[in-house]
Amino acid sequence: MTHAQTERAALCDLLDHLGPGAPTLCAGWTTGDLAAHLVLRERRLDAAPGISLSFLAGYTAAVQERLKRRHSYPELVGLVRQGPPRWTPYGLVPRVDELVNTVELFVHHEDVRRAQDGWEPRVVPRDLQETLWHRLRSGARLFLRKAPVGVVLRRPDGAKAAGRMAEPAVVVTGEPSELLLFAFGRQAHARVEYDGDAAAVALLRDARLGP
Repeated sequence: MTHAQTERAALCDLLDHLGPGAPTLCAGWTTGDLAAHLVLRERRLDAAPGISLSFLAGYTAAVQERLKRRHSYPELVGLVRQGPPRWTPYGLVPRVDELVNTVELFVHHEDVRRAQDGWEPRVVPRDLQETLWHRLRSGARLFLRKAPVGVVLRRPDGAKAAGRMAEPAVVVTGEPSELLLFAFGRQAHARVEYDGDAAAVALLRDARLGP
């Protein structure tokens, strides 16, 4: 199985276990909302642009609500578990699912895990850590473009990725999986360490980050 397939299966197992009303780290969303979002993203390509484009967000939100009304929660999770249909770019072109969905599914898996009481970081396989680090290095400037200060991401082994070149700068250290969650705006739930001016660190902790 690919990393995307593994994360998808684990996320769906957790969604099944928790039911539709459990909290997530996505502001205002329950597990039911997140399941509908994932179905929309892979099966309603007409509405997917509104996920990232604010002027289309109203249509996307309306489609997501219709999906929740049309399908029961088990049906929504089942559609997510099936993976992208063959007629979509995710299913039609080899490796697109792995390239595009590994990060998406990992982050949303953690959105559900870390919103529950008593959560602890899980052991992330080293090859998945390397995959996430590769995506971070190529996308850090995009993910951190809204940061109010300079940001450098650093692994425990000392390898670095430049997020935003500005002064003052903060060095954020952690495993690639934790740095990815930080860069996607989950600062409060990412197990990372900050090195820099205290005021700059405070601004970064509260900043809106992510794609």
